[in-house]
Amino acid sequence: MKKNSIVFVPAGGLANRMMALASAYALAQRVGSALQVVWFQDWALHAPFHAVFTTPSLPLAIKEASWGDYLLYDRARKKNLWLSALPQRLLFDRRLKEDCVYELQLEAFDFDRWVVGRCYMSCFCEFGSVPDELYRQLFQPVSEVMDVVNGFRERFSSHTIGLHIRRTDHEQAIANSPDRLFLEKVEQEVQRHDDTKVFLATDSNAVKDAFCQRFGNRILFQKEEARRDSIDGIRGGLIDMYTLASTSKIYGSAGSTFSPMASRIGGCDLEVLSIVPPKD
Repeated sequence: MKKNSIVFVPAGGLANRMMALASAYALAQRVGSALQVVWFQDWALHAPFHAVFTTPSLPLAIKEASWGDYLLYDRARKKNLWLSALPQRLLFDRRLKEDCVYELQLEAFDFDRWVVGRCYMSCFCEFGSVPDELYRQLFQPVSEVMDVVNGFRERFSSHTIGLHIRRTDHEQAIANSPDRLFLEKVEQEVQRHDDTKVFLATDSNAVKDAFCQRFGNRILFQKEEARRDSIDGIRGGLIDMYTLASTSKIYGSAGSTFSPMASRIGGCDLEVLSIVPPKD
């Protein structure tokens, strides 16, 4: 029986949870610890794990949160009056909340040495070393997603690029990755490759309209509005991610984890378009 154990709660949206969960799995494997993932639904991702992903081929225990889990394992915060903080102090030897994990990974914290006894962690980011292949092994979308993805792939040309243009609530993407940067890139791609097609992943109908008016039937996209508050909405996000992963190159928005995740899943090049130069 393994001496150490981790109860892990992935937080945030789709790509954030994928990064966090893969990081926790890699950590548990490195240190030989048991791992129990508790999957909560909230405003950022309102869908059960098994409604969007199939059961992983790797040994991984993923539990859909019950009402009791909300009392014991949910992230302690103002929304739940921090009620889960007390039982967590009693149940666990060590605890790390998502904001702490984010700060610690920036400081090259040794998470392997932290795993001692019964541990609790919530997280929305990648930490430690996570190979790209692990993402492909852990996350296999359900057939309802892959059937649509394969339908888009059948419409690809020999040169199909992907655009991820994040809008609505993402202030950094709106400020630093304006539409004109993506329009210019598509123009350049069309000049170099006459058969260029573009898969457009965006949460803005206005963006879809603008690109269709400019490039006509070169543009492929989902007609449904992007949403986080339903299973169909989350599946729609996954369709965008895995279709982007199938393109030859992705142009992404500043500050978003979505296109980097698609790039890692598909092994395709990623270029983030931003008016702000990248930091050294």
